[in-house]
Amino acid sequence: MTDRPRCAWANSAPEYVAYHDDEWGRELHGDTALFERMTLEGFQSGLSWLVILRKRPAFRTAFAGFDIDVVAAFDDADVERLLADAGIVRNRAKIEATIGNARAVRDSVPEGLDQFLWSFAPTAERPRPATLADVPATSAESVAMSKEVKRRGFRFVGPTTAYALMQATGMIDDHVATCWRALSGR
Repeated sequence: MTDRPRCAWANSAPEYVAYHDDEWGRELHGDTALFERMTLEGFQSGLSWLVILRKRPAFRTAFAGFDIDVVAAFDDADVERLLADAGIVRNRAKIEATIGNARAVRDSVPEGLDQFLWSFAPTAERPRPATLADVPATSAESVAMSKEVKRRGFRFVGPTTAYALMQATGMIDDHVATCWRALSGR
């Protein structure tokens, strides 16, 4: 519905409206789903999220549905294949980080990515942001997540990317106070 009040960022494109209304800020669980979101947030760094949303189907195909074990087995030929794929963002460092992150999940996250990432979700109630200006870029929790994922061998998951991941997966609810999602209780 276009007549609903939304967070201001969500009104500029139909893809944003759908993402905001159906996904952003809703609890997301599952290792594959969280690996996808972590990967896409990393690819978004320095780009518009709209670019990533529009390329999301191609990313899913290119990265085998974000199956962690399959991506962890990618080799140099896969890197070259991905660098030639115009459907995705062709950034060698981000492609190699995705493969390395899948290996880090496989080798360094025995509890599973879902349990691991959700262990950083804030437990205390936070005030709802009144406007987008009240939404921070990082939090103590995202800084802690970033430090721990880096310690476990992950790349392209700094504190800002970790915070965006937390917002996107419902670990943090940053819908502004006037947004229909905030008014409806999510």
